[in-house]
Amino acid sequence: MKHESIEINSALLIILTLVVISIGGLVEIVPLFHIKGTVEKVDGVHPYTPLEQLGRDVYVREGCYLCHSQMIRPFRDEQLRYGHYSLAAESQYDHPFQWGSKRTGPDLARVGGKYSNEWMTQHLIHPQSLVPESIMPSYPWLMQPLKYQDIEARMKALRDVGVPYSLTKAEYEANVKKFGKDLADQFVIADGLKSVKAEAAAENWDGNPKEITEMDALVAYLQVLGTMVDFSKYNQGYFSTFR
Repeated sequence: MKHESIEINSALLIILTLVVISIGGLVEIVPLFHIKGTVEKVDGVHPYTPLEQLGRDVYVREGCYLCHSQMIRPFRDEQLRYGHYSLAAESQYDHPFQWGSKRTGPDLARVGGKYSNEWMTQHLIHPQSLVPESIMPSYPWLMQPLKYQDIEARMKALRDVGVPYSLTKAEYEANVKKFGKDLADQFVIADGLKSVKAEAAAENWDGNPKEITEMDALVAYLQVLGTMVDFSKYNQGYFSTFR
C-alpha cells in the first residue's frame, strides 16, 4: 500500500526518484575527488608523432572504429587472443579515444608490429587477397597524396586540449626530459611539416617512396598501436593485481 501511494503521487515519485539518483551519482563521483588521478603511471606512453596523428585522423575519417575496437577487456579469453588488457594511460593523448564496443573485425589495440608494412598496405587495398573470408571493404584511395600542410594547426589544437606538443622552449625542454630528445624534436609544433616529411622518408610505409600518401600515415599509426608500453616489465606489482 505504501508503495502504491508513492506511485500514484507524481510529485512525490519525482522527488524520491531524484533523491535516489543523487545518492547514486554521489557514490560514483565523490571518490574521484579523493584520488590523485585515474590514469596509471606507465613508462613509454607518449603523444603520436605528426605522421601518426595524421594517420589517426584518416582512421577516424574512414570510420574504422565502427568495426574495430581498441580496448582489450580484462578477461582471460581477450588477453589470450589480443594481449595485455588496455590501460587508461595508453589513451591519454587520444582525442577522442577509440575504445569502442563493436567488433566486426578484431581489436586493434595491439596490432602494431604484428604485420609488415607491406601486409598492412595490401590488406587495406584489397583485404580478401590476404584474408579470403574477410568482409572488410577495400580502401584503394588511401594511396592518394596526404594533405599535411595544416599539421601545425592540428598540433596546436591538440595542445590546447592537453597533448604536450611544444610551442615554447620551456615546453620543449620538459618534453626532452619526459620523452627523450628524439621524440621531443618531433613534438615541436613549428617543425611539424618537417617532421612529417622526415618520418615518411625514414621508412617505406606504403611501398611508394616517391610521395607521401594517406596510406603512409595510416600504416604508421597502426604500427604504433600497442607498442609504446613494454608489458614484460610489468609482470609483478601493480599490474599483477588485476589478473
